[in-house]
Parts: sequence; C-alpha cells; structure tokens
Amino acid sequence: MESLKGKQVRYLRSLGHHLNPVVMVGRSEISDTLLTSIDQALNSHELIKIKIQEGCDLPRQEVADILANRCGAAVVQILGKTILLYRRSEDAKINLP
Repeated sequence: MESLKGKQVRYLRSLGHHLNPVVMVGRSEISDTLLTSIDQALNSHELIKIKIQEGCDLPRQEVADILANRCGAAVVQILGKTILLYRRSEDAKINLP
C-alpha cells in the first residue's frame, strides 16, 4: 500500500472518529482467523477501527504494523489502544482528497 499524504490522513481520521471497533485483538493476538476478519472488514468498509484488549502482550505499534503489512492496508492512526486502518477496495466508497 502506498503511503498516505497528510491531508488524506486528516480526512480519514475525521471519518474514523465516529466508527466503532469491528475487530478486537486479544489474548490469542494475531491469528489467521483475525487476519481473515480484518481482510473482510476492509473489503466491505475500507476504513476500520481495531481495538487492542488488555490480554494482548505485543506493543500497539507492532500490532498495527503487522496487521497493516499482512492485510495490505495503511495505518491511519494509533490512539490509545485503538488502531485505524485504511485500504481502498475495488468499488471505492471513500474518495481521498
């Protein structure tokens, strides 16, 4: 995935502000099932929030990098224990500035 420009990141952060987390990373951390769930969510929504639960032992930056690399997405924001990921789908719903 190509990197996002500053204006695009700000726009996506504003869109993601009102989203609820659709995937939770917990004690089992990063599994194939989790990656499949994230991939499906990105295909249907393009922009998703992921919540890191207390049981996860990996640092949040590492979790975000692994998920983004394996799913071909861009990390838009890491705020607390919440990660915002973006990946353009074939029928783009979000028009980036």
